Amino acid sequence: MAAWTGIGRSLIVAGLVLVAVGLLLTLAEKWPSLGSAFGWIGRLPGDLSVTRERFSLYVPIATSLVFSILLSLVFYFLSWLFRR
Repeated sequence: MAAWTGIGRSLIVAGLVLVAVGLLLTLAEKWPSLGSAFGWIGRLPGDLSVTRERFSLYVPIATSLVFSILLSLVFYFLSWLFRR
């Protein structure tokens, strides 16, 4: 049973982090200073965008890589924190 409490706490922390990031991104539209800080999301040089007359395709390759690296660092830090 002790193993489940560790997993439960990790899920709670991950959920709180997701809520905080979601609130920050939602409020970024309302506050000009936050909007400029997060304006790069989806507009990096490696993001592909194709627009035709009746067709639109958007593939955020570079943004996905940046988020992957950031999430990897966060989870590495959390695992290091819980190992201590």
